Amino acid sequence: MADHATQVAERGPMHVRADARAKIITGQTSGMAGGFAQGNLVILPSDWASDFLRFCLANPKPCPLLAVGNPGDPSLAGAGTGIDIRSDLPSYRVFENGELVDEIEDISHIWRDDFVTFLIGCSFSFEWALLNAGLGVRHIELGTNVPMFKTNIECVPAGRFSGQFVVSMRPMKPRDAIRAIEITGRMPQVHGAPVHFGDPSAIGISDVMRPDYGDAVPIREGEVPVFWACGVTPQVALAKAKPPIAITHSPGCMLITDIADEDLLNGKFHFHPPEL
Repeated sequence: MADHATQVAERGPMHVRADARAKIITGQTSGMAGGFAQGNLVILPSDWASDFLRFCLANPKPCPLLAVGNPGDPSLAGAGTGIDIRSDLPSYRVFENGELVDEIEDISHIWRDDFVTFLIGCSFSFEWALLNAGLGVRHIELGTNVPMFKTNIECVPAGRFSGQFVVSMRPMKPRDAIRAIEITGRMPQVHGAPVHFGDPSAIGISDVMRPDYGDAVPIREGEVPVFWACGVTPQVALAKAKPPIAITHSPGCMLITDIADEDLLNGKFHFHPPEL
């Protein structure tokens, strides 16, 4: 009989979304629906959407776009069939004027006709490729959330948005890190190759065992920390820009899409930015 982790990985994206909608799944989604892309969420009023689109296009490493919705439309057809963005993530964060005011499991009651949804590629997607190459992913092995850190790497400002990169970290032996760079470099829609490896202080991280988001993982003898740009970066930009309302995913709690990771790896998926 397959173990629980295997059963979770083998469930298709529609089934995982249904479980999130039913609140059977309320926590992080790493390792779920293996082979399908996961996405970070940002929802903004339409009068803020154009600036945020420009910010994402100017910063494709931390903010690679997978889909953008039409104002007031929660279906996000570009990411999959039957999606309801108001309920299909395990957990959401609500910000008002840049301040986190709530963390909830459904946003249907606060949905507005002027909301525009942005879906940003997630590093959980390239983990499928790493695992297929025989490379271990520590937080999946431990059943925890990936560690994420604020850095001193500046984003390119656009309109009302600016800020610093957030990165996710996976410890690896140097030879595995080199292979991981090769693999993830072929997947730019889900952050691409790492932005740094080795000394965390070089990118402003004082203690690699105290992540700003997610869970700490051990770095074993002979391993180095490897850092990828992370889709939590927009939450830093939102805190600085202070829109009257914004909604994001809770860190680690992603939307599972119908976009195949293999299509991302082979360059078959292309995002065409809308006019906002």
